Amino acid sequence: MNNLEMSEGNKPLLNAVIRHIRDNVDPITEEFHRLGEGRADRWSYAPGQLELLEGAKNKAREAGLWNFFLPNAETGEGLSNLDYAYIAAELGKSPLAPETLNCSAPDTGNMEVLERIGTQAQKDKWLKPLLAGEIRSAFAMTEPDVASSDAKNIATSAVLENGEWVINGEKFYISGAGDPRCKIMIVMVKTSPEAETFRQQSQILVPVDTPGVEILGPMHVFGHDDAPHGHMHIRFTNVRVPEENILWGEGRGFEISQVRLGPGRIHHCMRSIGQAEKALDLLMDRALSREAFGKRIIDLGKNMETISRARIEIEAMRLMVLKAAKAMDVLGNKEARIWVSMIKAMVPEKVCQIIDQSMQVHGATGLSQWSPLSNMYTGQRTLRFADGPDEVHHHVVARAEVAEFQESNERKLAAHGKTQGKVFSGP
Repeated sequence: MNNLEMSEGNKPLLNAVIRHIRDNVDPITEEFHRLGEGRADRWSYAPGQLELLEGAKNKAREAGLWNFFLPNAETGEGLSNLDYAYIAAELGKSPLAPETLNCSAPDTGNMEVLERIGTQAQKDKWLKPLLAGEIRSAFAMTEPDVASSDAKNIATSAVLENGEWVINGEKFYISGAGDPRCKIMIVMVKTSPEAETFRQQSQILVPVDTPGVEILGPMHVFGHDDAPHGHMHIRFTNVRVPEENILWGEGRGFEISQVRLGPGRIHHCMRSIGQAEKALDLLMDRALSREAFGKRIIDLGKNMETISRARIEIEAMRLMVLKAAKAMDVLGNKEARIWVSMIKAMVPEKVCQIIDQSMQVHGATGLSQWSPLSNMYTGQRTLRFADGPDEVHHHVVARAEVAEFQESNERKLAAHGKTQGKVFSGP
């Protein structure tokens, strides 16, 4: 559990990823965003944008830098969670890098689910084009009318009629559903309302162009619609899909979530650390190149301490996430869930703080379109809700801690032949 070094055989792979980002992604990033400015249809790509992206994807594919995210799988590189964590940290430094290696959320989670538990027909129809980077996908769980942090509340219904699932309900903040390349959604639904609590939900494959699927519009994050990727509000009205579109069988929605969420949270957190590294680099570049009150900004106030604290936080986060990744490799997703909840509660909050400090050193520019920091901040602040809000993860960690404390006390009582309530004595 404490050997957190990347395996020797995959270190050249990490170096190749770093070179790919430097040589093939960074040079096109500014032009990609410039081409997208002022496009007539915000929910499309401007001429030239996808060509730039596909060019970088082709170079990655030719170099064998493709589909790293599937741990210990036959498809892709088959990396451990620990080894992929090192790569994800580099991907987090560039907004385009993950897609150029076909390692973008939510596709990564959806592909992992299909790889693990999809039928051969489901894999042939949806996994193959996803693994080839030909289409995009979405995961539809969160709902506007219930507290979706408790997945038992999910109310979108799916009823089996004449060999078809009939789906009705609403979802919102469905990331990626605005992209014109998004062709398939995995939708969390309630299929068995009379079953035991954790057997009521299922997950079903729903093609985006199915009649009755209505994209009502984007949800905004801090005033931004994030087009063309988007975080969409979707209504399902008598949407009919074949019975065989269900994943893994009726009532297994929560089990499927465990397949996707553990690795996905690791990926999010390591990419977040890459964002923190980027924010710290920007902070130092600004602080070293500008003067105020007769001094370099780096020498004003407590800015040197700010840099020190940021580096300390980044290294502490990195060790925690690597430990969580190793726990998943050694213990499995279920047993590692406490470690995963610890990093998910800690990392986005700390990264937000580091980005905020970088914005402060930049002054007004840090809030503007001239700097990537404002977009980085909104993404990290959003991540404190995605894949479970902070409070849920703190509850998971605290519940395990309390249980361990109580079990330890019971063992001590049994060993000493005492009854509970007489562990402590006082005046």
